[in-house]
Amino acid sequence: MKHTLRQVFRSGKFVFGFCIFAAILLTVIFYPLFIKAPPLQIVGQGTFFEPGIYVSVYDSLNSKPYTLYLEDAAAKRIASKLSEADRLAIKEWLVAAGIAETEIDTANTQKLLDQWVNNYDPKKNIPGMTNARRNYFVRLNSSLKGLLSTEGATIAAKDPQTSTLQEIGTVNTSDYVNVNQVANVRLLPLGTDNFGRDVLTELVKATVVSLQIGFVAGIIATLIGLILGLLAGYVGGMVDDIIMFFTNLLTVIPTIVLLILISFSIGQEQRGPFTIAAVIGLTGWYWTARAVRAQVVSLRNRDHVNLSKLSGHSIAHIIINDILPYIASYVVMALILQITAAILSEAQLSILGLGPRTTDVPTLGLMMNWAMIYQAQILGKWWAYFPVIVVIALITFSMNLMNTGLDQVFNPALRE
Repeated sequence: MKHTLRQVFRSGKFVFGFCIFAAILLTVIFYPLFIKAPPLQIVGQGTFFEPGIYVSVYDSLNSKPYTLYLEDAAAKRIASKLSEADRLAIKEWLVAAGIAETEIDTANTQKLLDQWVNNYDPKKNIPGMTNARRNYFVRLNSSLKGLLSTEGATIAAKDPQTSTLQEIGTVNTSDYVNVNQVANVRLLPLGTDNFGRDVLTELVKATVVSLQIGFVAGIIATLIGLILGLLAGYVGGMVDDIIMFFTNLLTVIPTIVLLILISFSIGQEQRGPFTIAAVIGLTGWYWTARAVRAQVVSLRNRDHVNLSKLSGHSIAHIIINDILPYIASYVVMALILQITAAILSEAQLSILGLGPRTTDVPTLGLMMNWAMIYQAQILGKWWAYFPVIVVIALITFSMNLMNTGLDQVFNPALRE
């Protein structure tokens, strides 16, 4: 056993794949120990918050202010509200209003805004301009008001007796707060999804559930395939014919079609994660059975097997003690492939809306389904679906690397 493990971990492909898979496992194990929030908890009112650090504005106003003089602060403040597209739009309106194009410099913010303030008139009718485009310029004009102002923002509160607003403070443009002194700060490394839920927390839990589905389905499929393959290969005769008949029947029927039909017939309320795992396992055993049968056929007439027959050992004893140890490596490789296939199958079903019910726990496939329903890929909200794709790719890539490494270790032809 030690010699075998030493050989396995000398395979570069296996070690690389094992390290990736171990990193994923360690992440999903330790992340919930530090972040205890429920994975489906709604933390934001709205959809698709961008990744970043979110600081409470209310608590920021009540925190101790510090005065900092940063040279590029004003430029960054303007750039955050006046994008390159907005600059070109301003130029478009000014040209349409009769300003010479040579007099407009989009890089000179001060001059550009002065020209805009002095010439823009929302009531002016520009020939050929659509109503939607006119409304865009109205909104742009509203967002630019006071952009170059250096005066602070006034904080007012309502007087409980007179119900009038009274000035209680001013926030200057040079006022800053230390984020460590703000009471409420939330880090969202991957933003939120369409429901306003933390994508990273949801992704970690979804990875756990998908791995559970993969392992359960993989074990079920491997056990069924192993038992039927051993019986078909060793017993032969009518038993072999019956098993291979059903195996060949399932081989010609696309697995995804079976999964769709069975999942649809089960119904949404009954489709829990382990129910889906059982369905995937019960429909994915056939190629394992064929592979195991082929190995057993080549082993059943070996000398040590014939010696066991002559000694009067039972079929079960011969299969377990004289055949199974010789195909153990192939069984492990089959299990790895079954787990990978199960994770991908769950993702396929969930994308079609036939995966586990959506109210219990997330899965990688369900996260893809939610992102597609709310058009994250069209809106450019990459954080809602791209990390899911990366995790699925890393899991399948790592497990396939481990399988390839095992194949090189136990297959003499490849080892040479």
